[in-house]
Amino acid sequence: MREKVILLVEDNPKDEALMLRALQKGNILNTVIVAHDGVEALDYLFSAATDGTLKPLPELVLLDLKMPKIDGLEVLKHIRADERTRFLPVVILTTSSEDQDRLNGYRLGANSYVRKPVDFVQFSEAVGQLGLYWLVLNEPPPHVGG
Repeated sequence: MREKVILLVEDNPKDEALMLRALQKGNILNTVIVAHDGVEALDYLFSAATDGTLKPLPELVLLDLKMPKIDGLEVLKHIRADERTRFLPVVILTTSSEDQDRLNGYRLGANSYVRKPVDFVQFSEAVGQLGLYWLVLNEPPPHVGG
């Protein structure tokens, strides 16, 4: 059984540190790959490893919306457009409370949309629940093709 990796796409260093701390506090000890913008996220998901093979996909993508270079909604479009990543669980985790961002996220295929709570205790609880659901309870679709 392969390790369940989390791809965290977050450009804010403070939010990144909070997320990593919250994951640890929630006993979610999976490897977390951090992409600091949409370009890094797409590079991780779609570029080949040094030996030319495709990298294993993460089990879960935690995706911020407001990022430089390529924003989170554009990253989500690319994820859903590719056969290999189409069913990858993507949770938008953002401070945005704009209804249009939430609507666009779901229209583009987000599995969930979570506003980052400002309070660390609430944030830790939310992250723990996300981890429990997506990494333990959720049963992903069977792998088809490659």
